[in-house]
Amino acid sequence: MTKTLYVGNLPWATSSEELTDFFSRYGNVVSSRIITDRETGRSRGFGFVEVNEEDAERLAEELNGAEFNGRALTVNEARPRQTL
Repeated sequence: MTKTLYVGNLPWATSSEELTDFFSRYGNVVSSRIITDRETGRSRGFGFVEVNEEDAERLAEELNGAEFNGRALTVNEARPRQTL
């Protein structure tokens, strides 16, 4: 089973590969993605990392506030998308 973590306050130039590399130091990463603006393709400064369920809570606690490329990350369990 996996869980998805929300990762905010990312530098604009962050790639999915960099995010995966960073989180892989602390646990098993299944996938990661950076959310981009549909029109410009530019990063919106946040993304999601899918990790093993048993690592999720620990990663959120350990990495919330951790420095990544000069920025303090916001990391918590992702909430399901709201439908309108």
